[in-house]
Order: sequence, then C-alpha cells, then structure tokens
Amino acid sequence: MSESSPAAVRKPIAPIGHTIALVAIILAMAAYGAYLQRNAGSGAHLVEHRGSALPLYLSLIAAEWGLFRFALIGLKKSGTRMRDVIGQRWASWKDVARDVAIAIAAWAVWTAAETLVVPMLGHDTAKGIDTLLPRGLAEIAVWVALSVSAGICEEAIFRGYLQQQFQALTGSAAIAIGAQALVFGVGHGYQGLRNTIIIAVFGALYGAIAHWRRNLRPGMIMHAWTDIFSGILSSRT
Repeated sequence: MSESSPAAVRKPIAPIGHTIALVAIILAMAAYGAYLQRNAGSGAHLVEHRGSALPLYLSLIAAEWGLFRFALIGLKKSGTRMRDVIGQRWASWKDVARDVAIAIAAWAVWTAAETLVVPMLGHDTAKGIDTLLPRGLAEIAVWVALSVSAGICEEAIFRGYLQQQFQALTGSAAIAIGAQALVFGVGHGYQGLRNTIIIAVFGALYGAIAHWRRNLRPGMIMHAWTDIFSGILSSRT
C-alpha cells in the first residue's frame, strides 16, 4: 500500500464487474453456510460426529487460494500488482519485528476487549463448530497451514483488494473499512449472528491497522495467529 495521489486514489484497482463477482462469490459461500446452520440436526454442533477433518481442511485451503487467485486476476486486468496491494516488502529485521509487535499488541487489545463485549451480545444460538477443530498432530499441522493461508489470502482479499477498491470508489477510508468489514463478517455467517458481528468488528480492526500502516503484513500475522491459537486452544477445552 504505497502512498497515492488523490487522482490515483479515485482510480479503481480492479474492474467493477470483477469486484461485484468477487463479493457475489463470498455472499454465495455465506448463504451456503447459513443454509447448513438452519438445516443442522437437533444437537448443539453443526456436525455432531465426524471422521478425519483433513479433507475439510485441505478443501478450505484450496478455496482460500482459489479466491486469492480470482482476486489476482481482477487486479491484473487493471494493471494492479498484488505486491502493491499488500504493501512494501520487509527491508530488514526491524521491519519484521515492528509488524510482529503491532500484531501482538493488537491481538492483546482485541482479546481483552472481546472478554467484555461478547457477554453483551447475549447467548449464542448458532450450532457450534467445535467438532471440526483439530485433533491429533496431523490435523493440527494442517490446521496451522489453513490458518496461515487464511491470514494471507483473506487479508489480501478483504483488507487489500476490497478495502482499497471501496476507498477508490467512495473516496472515504472510513466507508471502505466499514464496507469490507461488513462483507468479511457476513462471509462468516455459518458461525451464527453473534459471531458474524464479532468477526465484522475484527475485520474493522484489521482494516484500521492496514490503513494506518499502509501494509497488510501486521494483519496477516495477527489473523493467522488468532486462527491458530483459537483453533488449537478450543480443541483442547
């Protein structure tokens, strides 16, 4: 995310039709997740019994990178490079340390805030996904790969492509951050209304960090770590 002139900011980073298609794909996936929630069994979990989760994890990794590839195609049509969307590369270990420190600090603040906000949202009536979390070393290893893929791909798509595209179209960073966060939250609708709200707020935090740093790497680190930590911790409780 390099500095841009006002004229450059107003130029879309991808064709508008491609952006509509990308959002439509995300919403279609969300609709399917909501369908699964509504039609799940009478138990407390989305899936009550399961075998190995490896096929699911591998299919999700493929979906993450497939959506990333689709976003990349749209960027190329307008002559935008993905590395420009992600931001400048690390030039030294100090850059790495700074982004890791920002990610850790943001994660700590979010974790503290979440403990206060979640109870205010009331009881979660959605089917739980605990049974889909990793068990055993093989599943944990692939879960980590899935979490890293989500950190890279989802940040590039939502805080990179969509946020910058929305800002180009509206001229407002605030609207862009809010719009991508809304799409991000709705895209996780399979987790129920309460979690959709929480994830949308999380998306806004990621978006604010990306706008501040003009770089997606702190968000990628935080996103991947959050997924790794929450998945492995929840699977052991």
